Amino acid sequence: MRTPAFTFENTRQQAAQPHPDAPKQPEPYRASPGLIRAVNLAIALERPLLLEGEAGCGKTRLAYAVAYELGLPFYSWPVSSTSKARDGLYTYDAMLRLHDVQLQQRLPQAVEVGARDPQKAEHYRRFGELGKAFQIPDRPAVALIDEIDKADLDFPNDLLTVLDRPWKFEIPETGEPTVQAVHPPIVIITSNKEKGNLPAPFLRRCIYFYLEFPGEAELQAIVEEHYRERMQQAEFRALTQAAAKRFQQLREEGGLHKKPGASEFLDWIQALSGFGKTYPAAKLEADDKLPYPELLFKLRADWLRHAVRPVGSGQ
Repeated sequence: MRTPAFTFENTRQQAAQPHPDAPKQPEPYRASPGLIRAVNLAIALERPLLLEGEAGCGKTRLAYAVAYELGLPFYSWPVSSTSKARDGLYTYDAMLRLHDVQLQQRLPQAVEVGARDPQKAEHYRRFGELGKAFQIPDRPAVALIDEIDKADLDFPNDLLTVLDRPWKFEIPETGEPTVQAVHPPIVIITSNKEKGNLPAPFLRRCIYFYLEFPGEAELQAIVEEHYRERMQQAEFRALTQAAAKRFQQLREEGGLHKKPGASEFLDWIQALSGFGKTYPAAKLEADDKLPYPELLFKLRADWLRHAVRPVGSGQ
């Protein structure tokens, strides 16, 4: 195993000379030692890192944090139910080219100098986010393939030959030279297991890490990352402690159909501490009624159970 040129340490400090496509804003992310090790194994072995865990546990933001700290270009590919593996590499618009051919035949002056030229197929090719990540000449890029399980079952297997040595792909529609990565990208893939397990051949290619939802202490630490100055205030610290305890109790004992995630927790903290007067920590601990339920419940069944009827009412 060669020594990688980049090592993720979760310092939340950006490199001295970041790439122009690197994230501009810091990501206050707290990674566990195990997760940091998994990221660095993926970098060293040039393998995709597959992250699984429930929604809201921080999978997506990790890629942003890695790119920011290392000053690397960041390309995010959110997968949908209609996504095809090739879409992340490039798209080719044959219909637009045909349209331009017909337009040029009818109106020869319609195609201006510097515009699309139907004689040049590459004018109708556009690189996707993963394709862009293959073409950085001086450093690796960070490529996020977000929620891979939203696509059909063939999607992961179609990526197998691309996300491995020799890290290259072809564009047969244009006849352009093979695109081969000088620096293989750091690929981070997220999954919520919406459609069951991913194919075994795909899993064998990946470094795997299961991201557990943060506990009370971790939730408080996340708040500290976002509100360092306010954590110096005793009133705010007490509120975050009470909120983390109440939030975890709700997730564990509330019988929720959709549990709120870390982003909902941060929104809740913001409302508790800044939407009008600061909500008293003692009241949050003692009162059965949850303040600002609009931020926590996203399904009718959960809303009717906890927002309409007070928590702990037994009704």
